[in-house]
Amino acid sequence: MTEPYAKMIQQMMESSQEMLRAFNPALEQFKVPGLDKMLPTMSKDMMEMWFGRTFNREGLDAKTRLLVTVAALTVLGAQAEPQLKTTVRHAMEAGATQREIAEVIWQMSMFGGLPAMQKALEIAQSVFAETEEKNA
Repeated sequence: MTEPYAKMIQQMMESSQEMLRAFNPALEQFKVPGLDKMLPTMSKDMMEMWFGRTFNREGLDAKTRLLVTVAALTVLGAQAEPQLKTTVRHAMEAGATQREIAEVIWQMSMFGGLPAMQKALEIAQSVFAETEEKNA
């Protein structure tokens, strides 16, 4: 990262934090990068109940709904990083394979562009690595 780019990002972060303080001073200490750590992966049964059977009695199962969510978050790009991390973990818990998740992300390159796809793949790979580390 070049120094001018880093400076621009820092200014953007400071500006957004000022705006956040103005809207809600209670959120002044809120740290977005840690958001995904606050939301642990739900069990497969719980996700199926909430995303599959209960609210959506017919149609898509939890795994499919979560893969569709991965697709949507991929198209949104880097702004959805914490949400994408959590959704990738949930999709894996619901039975999605790493290959299925990667294919969904790749498919979204046509809609969100290559940078969005690349960022989403990096995020997914970090979740895959965390999962493998936990299971080792």
